[in-house]
Amino acid sequence: MKFIADFHVHSKYSRATSKTTDLENISKWAKIKGVKVIACGDFTHPRWIKEIKESLKPAEPGLFQLGNSDTRFILTTEISCIYSKGGKIRKIHAVVIAPSIEIAEKINEKLNEIGNLHSDGRPILGLDVKELLKIVLDISPDCMLIPAHCLTPWFGLFGSKSGFDSIEECFEELSSHIYAIETGLSADPAMIWRIPDGRKVALLSNSDAHSPEKIGREANVFDTELSYYSILEAIKTRDPKKFLETIEFFPEEGKYHYDGHMDCKIYLSPKESEEYGELCPVCGRKLTVGVLNRVQKLADKEEGFIPENAIPFRRIIPLKEIVAEAMNMGTVSKAVNRAYHNLIENLGSEFDILLDISIEKIKSVSGEKIAEGIKRAREGKVNIRPGYDGEFGKISIFSETEKRDIIRQRKLL
Repeated sequence: MKFIADFHVHSKYSRATSKTTDLENISKWAKIKGVKVIACGDFTHPRWIKEIKESLKPAEPGLFQLGNSDTRFILTTEISCIYSKGGKIRKIHAVVIAPSIEIAEKINEKLNEIGNLHSDGRPILGLDVKELLKIVLDISPDCMLIPAHCLTPWFGLFGSKSGFDSIEECFEELSSHIYAIETGLSADPAMIWRIPDGRKVALLSNSDAHSPEKIGREANVFDTELSYYSILEAIKTRDPKKFLETIEFFPEEGKYHYDGHMDCKIYLSPKESEEYGELCPVCGRKLTVGVLNRVQKLADKEEGFIPENAIPFRRIIPLKEIVAEAMNMGTVSKAVNRAYHNLIENLGSEFDILLDISIEKIKSVSGEKIAEGIKRAREGKVNIRPGYDGEFGKISIFSETEKRDIIRQRKLL
């Protein structure tokens, strides 16, 4: 069975998340997006695991459903490990996936002895991420730990500020139990393939959604039986007949693609950054070294290298962003929202529209401009000001002249 999965979202109990991020809305928006298997997120939070136990019922092995919904939930949480190792403060985020509520609760019991699980859906623990892996595997070898957004500066496994240079440096003798890393929004497989460790493990792409509408910003496509164990086996083996592809952000749009300093609105390519000694040319403070620069420091392959049996990927722009630009309006406007839902109601899920439905069929529902925007996004014909130092990149599909024409046409109508 072919399906799309997103293994990293948060609940309403995580900081900086929408209060609408409950099980009902996660399930609803997963279906709108075309995601069949969605993370529950935050199972370490006591109130959230209580809601999970009360509301979700077992479906296929290791998966759960809400009522009669077609959406399947998989039990996940993200943990922030902050600790000292090798004379340096390390800050590593890790996604943990569990096969049952009983095992999730055993993980919670153990972690509750180490830190406060009540304060945040993504708890901060003074725990070596290697020890977290050991705890999880001791409870059940069917669990999986995935280093999250592996290249982001502050909380990535390979991050410039607090990460490591390799999986082995971080996990030592337990490295063989790391089967996958998460690309993050600011990187894609083409970048990570250049790093030695990026060719040793599966590359997963997830949304890290903090609101239901952000589900599926990135995702993974499988063709397996619909079960926890079949999904994990596909990840572990990297069988291209079972793990078909990943769906990616344009990495330049991510928050940490380039080096930069947000306070001074400075963003620089790795080459430009090197010329300034990785110091802000305005204020002289250290730049936040971004994902692209970090890849180049760790890479042993040139840009464009594709490993043998690599899992392919496709890039997308979220549909509402395309609709908004085609209408030259904000993504929160009522007109954009109506146009977006009109597409979903008449054509299918967001992923169907972005990736597979013919442009002519889309045009028959959306009109020419939106269809053209989707076509250009599929072809990669976009312009992007790269993201940097916590600032998302700015992506555009239409030229300024085309945007002025859209405004004129709207005024005439």
